[in-house]
Parts: sequence; C-alpha cells; structure tokens
Amino acid sequence: MSGAAPRAGSRASADRLARLLNLVPYLLARPGIEIAEAAGDLGVTERQLREDLELLWVCGLPGYGPGDLIDMAFDGDRVTITYDAGIDRPLRLTPDEALALVVALRMLAETPGVANREAVERALAKIEDAAGDLVAAPVEVRLPGDTGRVEQLRAAVEGGRALRITYYTPARDETTERVIDPLRVLMIGGRTYVEAWCRRAEAVRLFRADRIDAVTELAEPAVVPPQARPHDLRHGAFRPSPDLPLITLRIGRGERWITEYYPCERVESDGERWVVSLRVTDLGWARRFVLGLGPDVEVVAPAELAGQIHESAVAALEAYAHPVSADADPAATGDRQ
Repeated sequence: MSGAAPRAGSRASADRLARLLNLVPYLLARPGIEIAEAAGDLGVTERQLREDLELLWVCGLPGYGPGDLIDMAFDGDRVTITYDAGIDRPLRLTPDEALALVVALRMLAETPGVANREAVERALAKIEDAAGDLVAAPVEVRLPGDTGRVEQLRAAVEGGRALRITYYTPARDETTERVIDPLRVLMIGGRTYVEAWCRRAEAVRLFRADRIDAVTELAEPAVVPPQARPHDLRHGAFRPSPDLPLITLRIGRGERWITEYYPCERVESDGERWVVSLRVTDLGWARRFVLGLGPDVEVVAPAELAGQIHESAVAALEAYAHPVSADADPAATGDRQ
C-alpha cells in the first residue's frame, strides 16, 4: 500500500509537466486570451490554470534572473506571454496521444452529417503522415452499438430517406412506432444517436440507436420542415428546460459528485450536507435515480417523489422480510422467481 501514493503523485507531476510545456506555445498563439476560455480549451479549472501560471512565472533558463524566467502580462482576466524562454513549440505527440487523436478524427470522419468532412479528412491525413511510425498499425473505427442498425441509420441520412422505427422509451416503459426524417447520426457520451424530425411529436428528437427495436427505410424521401433545427449538444443529450420536473435533494458528502455529473440549478450548503436542485425527464427516472444513491440522500421536494420512494423502499423491505426457503416447493414459490 505504501507504493501507491508515490506512483499516483509521480503520474500527477508528469501530467502537470506536460501541461506546462504545452501551455506556453498555446498562450503564445493566443495573446490576450481570457483565462476562462483557455481553461475550457485545456480541460482544466480556472483555479488550476492560475496555479499553473504562477508556477510558470518561476520557471526559465539557467541563471534564473529577471531576464531568464518566463514572463507574462495580465490585463484583468486576460493573459499574454511576453517572454517564452525558448518554449515556443508544443511537445511531440507520444504514441498513445497520436493514436488517440487518429481514433478521434476517424470517428468524426465516420459520423454522417458532420460539416466540413473534407477538412477533417485533410487534418487526419496530415496527422497520420506526421505521426509516421507512432501509429504502427492501420486504425479502423466503428461507432459503438449494433453495427447493422447504425449502418442503416447512416445510409438513411446519406441517402435522404425517411424511416419507420419501433422505439423503446424506458422512462415511460413503452414502445411506440414513429416515422422520422433523419438529420444526422452522432455520438454523445459513448452512445450512438440519430437526430431526426419526428412526425409523431412534430419536433426534432434524439433516438438512441440501441433503443430502436426495428427500422424500415421508406420509399419516400426525408422531408424536414424549415423550422427544424439541430439541438446544441455540446453539453450532452439531456437539455434541462423550465417545463421539466424540478427535484430538490439533501445529500451527504458521498453524493456530491451529482453536482459535477448533472446540471444543477441550485447548490447550497446546509452544514455537512448540500441541498441541490436539478431538472429531470420525469419522476419515474428520478425515483430510480434516488433509490440507487443510498441512505445518505433525502428528498426535499416534490412530495410526490418522496412518497414514491417511500412506497418502493417499503415494498423492497417487505420482499426481504419473507425469504424463500431452500426446501420450498418451486411451484408454490413460482411467483417469486
């Protein structure tokens, strides 16, 4: 156990060193960039970026005098590198980084409906050429999920054909048949979706490929109304809106991850516990979500959700209160199998 902490610390230090070495050329190419924007681009918090900048300020060339150290100028929340100490080029890609970049670009190139596909393919060709032996073997990328189903959806998008689908909605535990006019196939959170105009809902909807039980390509072309617009999916498939149910929970320390994983409208401290409010698709999903969190969660509102969870918990306890004997007649206990 004593060796785990040093290895974790060494890894964190190596990650930070790589980040610092790339930070200088990044800022040189973007003089006057806002710290918030830079933090978003680099995938770190503003606090972490400010700590990195403070560390860079004492790094530089041997001698370590005023003219040797990396220097920068701040204008409010904007930063500009004024002396780079020779760190004006980003690090070369490691084999893992080169492979990850190639895979990401290939996945983007394989996704129908992507704008400027030619630009993606040109960038991919340049990176593969520059990477050389770093990517030793050819890379083939397929979107996850039912390959045949995904290929059907892609073909419909590229061919501009309407589809009839049978779709399962777990939140309502129902299966419906719909005719859709596909707009694009895309990846969100590791899952494949088709975004389409749904004639049943008369709106643009997202359909998860693995929840489409059947799909038939129709002889008619897809007809997308002029008012149909693709959704902004930069923050995921779920889009909170005022018309969705709002739930409020009082959570313990172990459940604070909720505030990072789900978009919350309100987060307040209540001593050792936090009070969080967030939108949900429906109360059925919220009931399953809260039941899976454990005992250190209390439903503040709505009362209907608290009642549903109480009923589910009581039913579960009653089921455990009557265990099935190993010698019991299977026919008599068939309803419990």
